[in-house]
Amino acid sequence: MKKKLYNQKDRSQLKAELTAENFPRITCSFYRYVNIDNPNTLRDKLYKEWIELNVLGRVYIAEEGINAQISIPESKFDTFIGLLNKRDYLADMPIKHAVEAGQSFIKLAIRVKKEIVAYNVPEDEYNMNQVGNHLNASEFNEALDNPDAIVVDMRNYYESEVGHFNNAILPDVERSQELLPEVRKLLQNNKDKEVLLYCTGGIRCEKASSYLLHHGFEDVKQLKGGIIQYAHDVKAENIHSKFIGSNFVFDQRLEERITDDIISQCHQCGNPCDTHTDCLNQACHILFIQCEKCKKYFDGCCSIKCKEFAALPLDKQKILRKDPAKVVSKTLQSVSGKPRLK
Repeated sequence: MKKKLYNQKDRSQLKAELTAENFPRITCSFYRYVNIDNPNTLRDKLYKEWIELNVLGRVYIAEEGINAQISIPESKFDTFIGLLNKRDYLADMPIKHAVEAGQSFIKLAIRVKKEIVAYNVPEDEYNMNQVGNHLNASEFNEALDNPDAIVVDMRNYYESEVGHFNNAILPDVERSQELLPEVRKLLQNNKDKEVLLYCTGGIRCEKASSYLLHHGFEDVKQLKGGIIQYAHDVKAENIHSKFIGSNFVFDQRLEERITDDIISQCHQCGNPCDTHTDCLNQACHILFIQCEKCKKYFDGCCSIKCKEFAALPLDKQKILRKDPAKVVSKTLQSVSGKPRLK
């Protein structure tokens, strides 16, 4: 019988197994733009290999490359690297270790996608052989000192809301596919200026820098390894961090503390806070910022209406969720107008 190459356990079982683990894990990420002839075949092979090592995480594979955020048992890390190195196109992969440890993923999900970053831009508007120059932490800091340089955060608004570089342009978008056209529009009169891009781990800036170069921007640079590598480097080299606040990450941790600065507010009371959470009303599940006081008052929900709905018996919730007129979802009215509700 053919082994199913995907997770079959429910969320509660996965969480229980993770909680019961008595060994350390390494949370890390990597990406590479490289031609992959048969993404589906590679997907199945990697799943078989990595599930045997108890690797957890989220991985995207496309014809253009691979993008992975994963959690590996510390004792299996060297074996994992050995498996990567057996494939020439994945060998010597730069691995970025998380700034903070923690239980980041509960299952392994490897998916084949059209792109490893969902920009959804035509292929004739970028060339991955022509990307912006990479700057390390000290070089990026020096570039930031140029008063004429333009710094752009290549992340969504909810990411930059809790942490960003000083004086950076923070595009007001919530999906990756909205980002490149918006950045191009914001910078349209500055094609001759030095443009400095940064993102979480570097992958979004690779294609973004190529896109901007294609559209006539003359001097585009990008932060090597993104905020994750920058945080490691400023600590190791004892240099000043010009990134303030927290780094939003797309796993169960949601944030990594970079500096002690709290630059955002609770979406419910307006007090300083940078803790993201998902509304506990499963019919809503909106991502928002909530302080401990409001978490207690709203029972982890984004509003009184969601709190009341989440308190109903599960059977009744399921019935009401089938009726759009009766389901309670996305009712938060925040002091800053975010998160956006559509």
